[in-house]
Amino acid sequence: MGDDDHAPGPAEPSAGTDAAGEGIRQHRFRAAPGATTVLVVRHGESAPEMPNRRFALRDGHGDPELHPVGVRQAELLADRLEHEPIAAIYVTTLRRTHETAAPLARRLGITPIEEPDLREVFLGEWEGGIFRSRAVNNDPVFQEIFRKERWDVIPGAEPLGDFDARVWRGFERIVAAHPDEQVMVVAHGGVIGHLLHRVTDSRRFAFSAADNASISEVVAGPDRIVLRRYNDVSHLASLDTEL
Repeated sequence: MGDDDHAPGPAEPSAGTDAAGEGIRQHRFRAAPGATTVLVVRHGESAPEMPNRRFALRDGHGDPELHPVGVRQAELLADRLEHEPIAAIYVTTLRRTHETAAPLARRLGITPIEEPDLREVFLGEWEGGIFRSRAVNNDPVFQEIFRKERWDVIPGAEPLGDFDARVWRGFERIVAAHPDEQVMVVAHGGVIGHLLHRVTDSRRFAFSAADNASISEVVAGPDRIVLRRYNDVSHLASLDTEL
């Protein structure tokens, strides 16, 4: 997939005129031969930041476990997807993605594959949970992140170009490995927002509000790539009555 592969293209042809002479019926989407369907899932809700106690770090990134709500979200996600024809499950190097994928992986008998390039954007001096405190306090730099739609206004954060290159590289690697298959990728809010920005050629933060354990769907074919679904959380409806 090159620089223009995320541009919209023509729809796949419909079945044409039927034998009864009804005419050409309205098109129903079908993935093109060789396409990969990627179910992009945000990890479940992670543990809260506690005053004066930062998250443990892995390779510099905050690495909290799932909150009990996140554990339940992962089970509901598995309920939703266990009958889907999922050929592989991808996670990042951070534990919250592993824990989110675990219930479905157990049911399907699939060992998740780590894709390090889809780990969350590195937040520099705001790693380890500090980002949440700055957000709650509406820090001026936090406001600037969303004005400029880039994470690297945070001191020491990952440069935009580096983040863009690795997210797209990781995505392309997964797509190339699974023609004519469907896979699940459990990733992070910043990564999902940036990936869908690339897929749709939208504003950088146009898709920056994916909910925990939500499902988005991207179909990447040889000639074009489309976003078919964003932030599907219908499987989490029962949480409102459980909590």
